[in-house]
Amino acid sequence: MRVIAGQLGGRMFESPLGHRTHPMSEKARGAIFNALGDVEGLTFLDAYSGSGAIAVEAMSRGAASALAIEVDIEAVKTISANVKALGLEEYVQVLRKNISGWSRNNQNRQFDIVVADPPYDDIRPNVLERLLQHVKPGGIYVLSWPGKEKVREFATAEVVAHKPLGDIQLVFYRKN
Repeated sequence: MRVIAGQLGGRMFESPLGHRTHPMSEKARGAIFNALGDVEGLTFLDAYSGSGAIAVEAMSRGAASALAIEVDIEAVKTISANVKALGLEEYVQVLRKNISGWSRNNQNRQFDIVVADPPYDDIRPNVLERLLQHVKPGGIYVLSWPGKEKVREFATAEVVAHKPLGDIQLVFYRKN
């Protein structure tokens, strides 16, 4: 995989081996960051982190910090190695946690932008809704969702953009 743009643009990083994670494509990452625009100084939560690509891309583009949460041990090892290889240890925290448990135990932790790319074979709508508590008021929640599924609506956020990308769709919400 490669960093798309920013200070680390063009640098390569690893993707976890195996089938437990589905690394977000460069096309999808590009669509997210094109829609977000300037992220300089913002904080990110990369939920269901996989390869850590969202956290890495955010840092490359000037974000203040990122928290990458992933439950799969091999993926966490890969994310940690990527963060170290790219010199981002000071800015990206990597945690091996179940996102649902982390969310329940860190209810007051908030970020400017939360990106969730859940495993499509185990989508838990209640967890996806709970992740909204981690978005600062006026912040953005980006959900990667199966392309054929109906767009989720949440009481505490409004859809501000929807980008179908073939077998996935990206939905951007602004928290009320």
